Amino acid sequence: MEGSLFGFSEAQIAQFGLTFGVGAFILYMLFIVLNLARESKAGKFGTFVLFLVLALGMLGYIAKNVIQWIIGI
Repeated sequence: MEGSLFGFSEAQIAQFGLTFGVGAFILYMLFIVLNLARESKAGKFGTFVLFLVLALGMLGYIAKNVIQWIIGI
């Protein structure tokens, strides 16, 4: 079959890369925010705010995937 890698189509590979790539990027951002909070001596409240913003971003990404799954896109 032309245009496939290990029997997967280009769309399947792109979806896999997007799903796991963004997940890995979010974990990397978690590390960056933790390091930022530590180096800036943000304190408990500042660290909470930083992680709250990161969590809202992750929630938005998860909500997008759930909505796409429900709609069937």
